[in-house]
Amino acid sequence: MRYGMVIDLSKCSGCMSCDVACKRENFTPPGVHWSKVHIYETGRYPDSKLRALPTHCMHCEEPACEKACPTGATVLRPDGVVFIDNDHCIGCGYCAMACPYEARVLNRHAPRPYHEPHDFTPFEQIGYFQRLGIVEHGKGVIEKCTFCLHRLEQGSLPACVETCPAGARVFGDLDDPNSDVAELAKTATPRLEEEGTKPKVLYTRLAEHLGY
Repeated sequence: MRYGMVIDLSKCSGCMSCDVACKRENFTPPGVHWSKVHIYETGRYPDSKLRALPTHCMHCEEPACEKACPTGATVLRPDGVVFIDNDHCIGCGYCAMACPYEARVLNRHAPRPYHEPHDFTPFEQIGYFQRLGIVEHGKGVIEKCTFCLHRLEQGSLPACVETCPAGARVFGDLDDPNSDVAELAKTATPRLEEEGTKPKVLYTRLAEHLGY
């Protein structure tokens, strides 16, 4: 079992649904985005095109972040998910600097309302303090995409995959030759392959969308 994802860039319209779904599902605080969609232009006028490139943690097979972590807080799980143990994270930021995909962010604040100085909304109360019975998104820890691990453990898909209106994201077991994601992965491409991290998030038509 190795969880992975293929993103079909020919279907992605840059609608940002994945970004919104990620924040809604994981209650990420102000300024913290686990999922991003980069909007950019390729070509020259009048033959230029607007492109969209969704990004998040690549859940690499050879994660540079894991090698850089001095406390063992970052771990590559047997199911392929790169996981952060917040109890061991000291917020040094070495993993964020080592990640070639800029997929990690240091949460510099304790949980705070989006609309300060107002109090937490009921939604924020659930997300920051009540959902797991602990304070989530604590100050001084690194955060990133988890493939919605809590959803996987319940048999559901990551929120971004379930939400994408164009069906641009396919998720599943890369080790299952009969899975859709394994079939698509045969012709998909990783970003920054030269880094040697062996990402498990792959893209179709990547070179075209990067303007190569």
